[in-house]
Amino acid sequence: MSKAWKHFKTITYHKYLVAQGCFKVGLYKQGILHDLSKYSPAEFLVGARYYQGDRSPNNAEREDIGYSSAWLHHKGRNKHHYEYWIDYSSKGIAGGMAPAPMPAKYVIEMLMDRIAACKVYHGDAYTDKDPLAYFEQGKELPIIHKKTKKQLEFLLRMLADKGEDYTFRYIRKRILKNVK
Repeated sequence: MSKAWKHFKTITYHKYLVAQGCFKVGLYKQGILHDLSKYSPAEFLVGARYYQGDRSPNNAEREDIGYSSAWLHHKGRNKHHYEYWIDYSSKGIAGGMAPAPMPAKYVIEMLMDRIAACKVYHGDAYTDKDPLAYFEQGKELPIIHKKTKKQLEFLLRMLADKGEDYTFRYIRKRILKNVK
C-alpha cells in the first residue's frame, strides 16, 4: 500500500473522529469542515512524503528540513489551532507577538482534534487520559492566551477524570449552550 494512500486513510479517519466528537456537542459545521486543508496539495503531498503512521508527518518534515511547510500552511487556515490566533502586539511585548483568546467553539474543536489525534496514533491503547498527557508534555506552550490555555486544560482534566460522555455533556450544556 502506498504512503499516499495510508496518509489519506489516516487523515480521513482523524477527520471522521473529530466530526464525531463535534457532532456530539452540536458543532456540526465545524465537524464537517474540520481540516479540509489537509487534502490540499500543499499539505497532502508533504504528509504523504513524510508519512510514518505513528506520528504527525509534520514532525518528520521539521526534523528533515528544519521547519514544516505543511504546518505553516495548516495553522494559518484552521481556527482550531491556537497558533492561528497570534497577532502582532501594539504593547511592546518581547518578540512583538501576542496571543488572542480563542472563541469557545474553536477551543472545543481543538479539544476534539487532540482527542482524535491520540485515538489515531494510540489505537486500541487509547485512554481518556492520553490527550491530557500529550498536553502536559508541551504544557509551556510558547504563545497561547492564558484564558484559552486555562479552558483547554480544564476540559482535558475533566476528560481524564470523568470521561468523554460527562465532558461532552458539560460542553453542550455549559459552554456551547448559547454559542452559534
